[in-house]
Amino acid sequence: MLFRSGVVSLTNKTLFGRDKHICAYCGGHFTASKLSRDHIVPVSKGGKDNWTNVVTACIKCNLKKSDKLLQDIAMDLLYVPYVPNHYERMILENRNILADQMEYLLTGVPKHSRLM
Repeated sequence: MLFRSGVVSLTNKTLFGRDKHICAYCGGHFTASKLSRDHIVPVSKGGKDNWTNVVTACIKCNLKKSDKLLQDIAMDLLYVPYVPNHYERMILENRNILADQMEYLLTGVPKHSRLM
């Protein structure tokens, strides 16, 4: 994972990690092979491929939502997407973090983070 200009690179691995492998629509917990990236505002409707416009979705929910806007279908987000900070990036890299290192990293993780 790359870290450029203070922004965590958006990959499916980091996205699924940020969202704890939980579908933003049904709340189910899934393995990475059963998940996909969903654009809240679809790219076909001008949505961007960035942290605040993407969530983790199970394949079933992503197919159901398709390229529709949430306001046009009976689906709601269970959590709000956000941009992970530098401390979260280090945790999302999933390296071997020692207990004292994790204690330090967690001091920099915002209270709204799903990593807490």
